[in-house]
Amino acid sequence: MLVDDEIHIVRNLEKIIPWESLGIEIIATAGNGAKALELAEELKPDLILSDIRMPVMDGIELLKQLRGSGYGGEILMLTGFQEFDYARSAVKYGAREYILKPIDYEELENILQSLAAEIQSVKLSRMKDMAKWRELSELAYEKILLDLLMDYTSFPLHRLQEEEDRVWLHQRYWMLLVDLDDYSQMIRQDERERKLVHFAVRNVLQEALRSEFVEYAVLLTREGEWCLLIPLPQAGREPAAPLEAWSEEVQEAVRRYVKLSVSVGVYPSPVSAEGLADAYKKLQRSLQLALEKQAIVLHREVQEADPQGQSFWSLADRLVAGLTQGESPKVDAALEELGRLLKEHGMRAEQMLHFLNLHLLREMRAIGLLDSLQEQRVMGELERSMSIKELMDCVLLLVRECMQTGQARRKSPEVLMATAREYIQKGLSRDLGLEELAQHLGISNSYFSLLFKQQHGETFLEYVTRERMELAKSLLLTSDKSVTQIGKLAGYAERRYFTKVFHKYEGMTPSEFRDRGKPGNGEREKEEAYDGAQ
Repeated sequence: MLVDDEIHIVRNLEKIIPWESLGIEIIATAGNGAKALELAEELKPDLILSDIRMPVMDGIELLKQLRGSGYGGEILMLTGFQEFDYARSAVKYGAREYILKPIDYEELENILQSLAAEIQSVKLSRMKDMAKWRELSELAYEKILLDLLMDYTSFPLHRLQEEEDRVWLHQRYWMLLVDLDDYSQMIRQDERERKLVHFAVRNVLQEALRSEFVEYAVLLTREGEWCLLIPLPQAGREPAAPLEAWSEEVQEAVRRYVKLSVSVGVYPSPVSAEGLADAYKKLQRSLQLALEKQAIVLHREVQEADPQGQSFWSLADRLVAGLTQGESPKVDAALEELGRLLKEHGMRAEQMLHFLNLHLLREMRAIGLLDSLQEQRVMGELERSMSIKELMDCVLLLVRECMQTGQARRKSPEVLMATAREYIQKGLSRDLGLEELAQHLGISNSYFSLLFKQQHGETFLEYVTRERMELAKSLLLTSDKSVTQIGKLAGYAERRYFTKVFHKYEGMTPSEFRDRGKPGNGEREKEEAYDGAQ
């Protein structure tokens, strides 16, 4: 912004200085300080070039008012020789330079070029910091959503303290569950091919609805299954949702770009963050009960039409839980009840048993109780099974394989978690992920998450954050290291991110915590209390 009451000086500045080549755009001009102050508050220029002697409000007063209002841009002052001593007082109010009149335009251009480069460098650095912060925020956001969806955590969002985070408390989502129709074909693939399929489908799903929404989450819930969570606007009336149209777009995108067929389960009403786990389970069962390919299934239609089917999949969940925990009585009870339920389903029993086998295969694969060879062996039996007896035998084979594997591999939960805690303590200062720890223990990610929550009453992420915060608090009180250094020792490479997490956890910044805990503060408080008592 150019500020001068002499119009010819403003015109000369506009024409003579090569603003465009310097990367600078003139966004406003003003003839006095009062007008300049008004424009600066509205337009927030990065750089102001202002005369000192002007009517209404001079340049020094303009500078004082700008700094008083929190303006953080750069300011250059123009002054005549006779005002030189007066101009020097501008420096104490934060003027970057003062330029003598008559203006040496070559000198001014050099100053502007240097300042422009500096401003652009600062902006670029801020943009990079913001990009890193957004990336970290998105990862944390998706991690919390996945924990809530898979019911690995109690509802943690009430602990968020900052206003921009508290909106999560009131956020609701449209939920689509995308399921690969030919999961049985994936079983024949090696690990590398499976990962490529998941990577490709997730990328397609992330773009499939991009024309409809600025952002939404795509979460891999288990092999061949992805959950799309589309946030509703926070304010205003709830928009009508073309759920089937979105589902068709998703199906078409996966078919076109990955050449695979998927079915889509649709939850018919918005879901709160607290209700994600329940809605996901219902939607998963609805899809399994659809028993057809390329289906678009609304949960309530299946639920109302087939209550017996819901009982069937509730039993399946108990069977999965028994196998996961290695508890034979639970498994036996579930199998016994399965036999009774099959008699009630008549001709549909074959279809439901077939899908039960596939469901168990996927769940056991996810928690690491079946390797690829076992999976292929069970799948081979399933493909040859047609009758209820053969399909039931296949279920029993799968159960035997899982129980034998569990007995051979399963360490006690206490031993696994003791090893995990030791590993976490050694890795607090670096980027430590759930996947790395699960691999170290030789168990699957999902089984580790489930076991960790059962043993500690909190998620892996919550536990690691708490341990890092306690380490940081100890270092703040017992060492003279800088906040940045302590943040790095506690596993946070970015000081800004460390400060934000610490503030959420402790209710104050690391510097405030250190100041309050300095030696002497407590003694001073005791003395004051003593004096008051006296």
